[in-house]
Amino acid sequence: MLGKVLITGGASGLGAATVAAVRDAGGSPLVIDRVTPDSADDHVVADLADSAAAEAAVRELADRAGGLDAVFTAAGTDACGRFDDVSTKDWERVVQVNLLGTAAVVRAALPYLEASHGKVVTVASTLGVKAVSDATAYCASKFGIVGFTRALAAETAGRIGVTLLIPGGMHTAFFDDRAEQYKPPPDAKLNRPEDVARTVVFALSQPPGCEVRELVVCSSEEGSWP
Repeated sequence: MLGKVLITGGASGLGAATVAAVRDAGGSPLVIDRVTPDSADDHVVADLADSAAAEAAVRELADRAGGLDAVFTAAGTDACGRFDDVSTKDWERVVQVNLLGTAAVVRAALPYLEASHGKVVTVASTLGVKAVSDATAYCASKFGIVGFTRALAAETAGRIGVTLLIPGGMHTAFFDDRAEQYKPPPDAKLNRPEDVARTVVFALSQPPGCEVRELVVCSSEEGSWP
């Protein structure tokens, strides 16, 4: 049994797919998102760009549920463009949501996870290990997630389980608001979020003391891997 799994970004994309996968595996999803999810799962509406609000949302859900067994940090955003063309506000929001929001959620969840000997799965990207032009904010945030998660695993070894998920592109609404030049071409080879969600459940389902430390999950023809 997966138990009580807090999922950020659980109203859409990979987050929503993981909500469904956790439920199918017998777990109880708890959702944080900027919008109300379509599912009937317990949730709190919060913007992860606000670290205090993110931490408060975690505590609210965990206290209502009577604790946490796992956290999956799927929430993310981007701001494509040349570094000097992206506004400071937009650039910094990407780092605030993707990196600082993840850290805030994990920080607030730690006491509950240590009590349950639970697990954390963070979400980086293939662009967290391979840098590309016109993605300085996204790459900075996702490279940060890689370093944060590896350090967290070392720091909490034996107390909680920590897994770094490095996904490639997926068929989600993540790309919808981009300028055409930054959208995947029609023939792009992308994964289904449902398939990636199953790998999250796999990591969360390992027995105590067995850790899936890192997962790279992408299409076999992913352009940004290796």
